Amino acid sequence: MMKKIEMFTDGACSGNPGPGGWGTILRYKGVEKELSGGEHETTNNRMEMTAVISGLKALNEPCEVDVFTDSKYVCDSVQKGWVYSWKKNNWRKADKKPALNVDLWEEMLLLLEKHKVTFHWLKGHDGHPENERCDAMAVYQSHENA
Repeated sequence: MMKKIEMFTDGACSGNPGPGGWGTILRYKGVEKELSGGEHETTNNRMEMTAVISGLKALNEPCEVDVFTDSKYVCDSVQKGWVYSWKKNNWRKADKKPALNVDLWEEMLLLLEKHKVTFHWLKGHDGHPENERCDAMAVYQSHENA
């Protein structure tokens, strides 16, 4: 039986590109762990993806994970199967343009094979306590990396 984990994530970027940060909260049986980090020159989508990847990488064994994110880019790309089509088409989108963030998508896809992940979209900046905490961590890290 896999452990059931709740993961809350957010990314932030001051400018796009610019200094960015991410925040992740992992919760298992009421116990929480917070993770955060940032980069000097990045994009908001990269920080949103890094938050999810970092959370999944922190798990020591395969888990069932509910990921709560305000990123439509991350959520829709996986749930609607876009990323799998991009990979199948040599990282080209339906319009034949190159997919972005291929390095992170490849890393995320490996983690999605290891864990049973369900993505849930949250409206950002809407008073959701964990999303607000992740946003605060991400913004703090974006300032630290400026």
